[in-house]
Amino acid sequence: MHTMRTEPLLHVFLVSFPGQGHVNPLLRFGKRLASKGLLVTLSTPKGFGKQMAKANNITDDQLIPVGDGFLRFESFQDGWDDDDPRRAHLDQYMHQLELAGKPAISAMIKRYAEQNRPVSCFINNPFIPWASDVAESLGIPSAMLWVQSCACFAAYYHYNHWLVTFPTETDPEFDVQLPSMPLLKHDEVPSFLHPSTPFAYLRTAILGQFKKLDKQFCVLMDTFQELEPEIVEYMSKFCLIKTVGPLFKYPEVPNNTIRCDIMKPDDCIEWLDSKPAASVIYISFGTVVYLKQEQVDEIAEALLATGISYLWVMKPPAKEYGLPIHTLPEGFLEKVGDNGKVVQWSRQDKVLIHPSVSCFVSHCGWNSTMEALSCGVPIVAFPQWGDQVTNAVYLVDVFKTGVRMGRGEAENRIIPKEEVAKCFVEATVGPKAKDLKRNALKWKAAAEAAMASGGSSDRNIQAFINDVRRRCTSMTMNHVDDIDAATMNFVNKHSPTEVEIVEL
Repeated sequence: MHTMRTEPLLHVFLVSFPGQGHVNPLLRFGKRLASKGLLVTLSTPKGFGKQMAKANNITDDQLIPVGDGFLRFESFQDGWDDDDPRRAHLDQYMHQLELAGKPAISAMIKRYAEQNRPVSCFINNPFIPWASDVAESLGIPSAMLWVQSCACFAAYYHYNHWLVTFPTETDPEFDVQLPSMPLLKHDEVPSFLHPSTPFAYLRTAILGQFKKLDKQFCVLMDTFQELEPEIVEYMSKFCLIKTVGPLFKYPEVPNNTIRCDIMKPDDCIEWLDSKPAASVIYISFGTVVYLKQEQVDEIAEALLATGISYLWVMKPPAKEYGLPIHTLPEGFLEKVGDNGKVVQWSRQDKVLIHPSVSCFVSHCGWNSTMEALSCGVPIVAFPQWGDQVTNAVYLVDVFKTGVRMGRGEAENRIIPKEEVAKCFVEATVGPKAKDLKRNALKWKAAAEAAMASGGSSDRNIQAFINDVRRRCTSMTMNHVDDIDAATMNFVNKHSPTEVEIVEL
């Protein structure tokens, strides 16, 4: 029950790039903060905000109780129409987002101050490094929520500061040895850092965040101390790091139903209920990865060859990219019958904890990686680009919960159905599958302990809140000191008689 308060709640403002893999962890962190008695505002560009509001049946500025605090949403205009063809060009859009976002967010935060709900802390995630400039211009403490692994954070940090050698155009196959990390082959470093990447503008955006680290008082990470102990400890020498994950695993709190879905998920739980324990392969490649049709065909043929039950998420590509919708081989669904199910979208959190799911065929995005580890589900690793190729190394070689199905988009080959089928069998049947499951359950227990009351991530979240509260108090005291100084200055400039008149 919420009680009457005599002063405004501590107000934390979150701003995110409009991608589900970016908004999701920030929303989860926001709910965690709200549950501990804070007012949290999450802001995204209007187009994404509208989809999210529709899926959750909420409106801008609606106060949503979460635990002891509140969550609210307020989107901002990015200056382009929803059907503007330039949205298909991410480099152009990111530039436009900065042009429109800076003044829009600045005006929003100034309005909150006028409404007696001033922002005490500003948190952004990667791809919008300019957000820390807005916070600095307004004199508001800021932090970043890093939504990849600490290992990837270390890779970008060392690249940005020229601390180790990375692949170059003249030596593209150079392997990278980072401190406190396993050797990364040239195609295992985050692919945006490789000279062959077609996404150089994403490298520029992310490195832009690293050039502004000195503006932020800490880096929050959606990982946990026990998962990456050596690299977290090493990178803490360079900046203040607080591991706050897995955010996917936050304890249940009242009114915690707001999600990052931008489309209604299909109902598949009843179908899963009808299947035996550990009998279903869950296949999902996230919201952005788009496989070649030939690869979809090979995966389908492998499913037919093995006869393993499957739940396959085949999300239609975004309209602005003009990509064809994937199809399945002729007669495939008839041959499979009730042994498989294809959906456009699913509640991944519900699917991964379902007892009928045996393993997860994944692109190895960090959100999916953390969700699989938190649920104790082994992975068939099929990374494509970005941090996915590095995450696959850790899943297979360090965490030992995965089997590798591919090396990434850069290898430029279709994985044949024979190799796909071998991976499916290896991850579900026999001694290797048992080892993977045993390791996955170990990480599940560690993840739960980290987020439980008094766990490493829970302590870090509370320490972060305490830090924000101290900074807020310090800002208030400084403001009072400024007023006192101005008053004394006024008094000293006037004669005693004039002061007496003023006091009357």
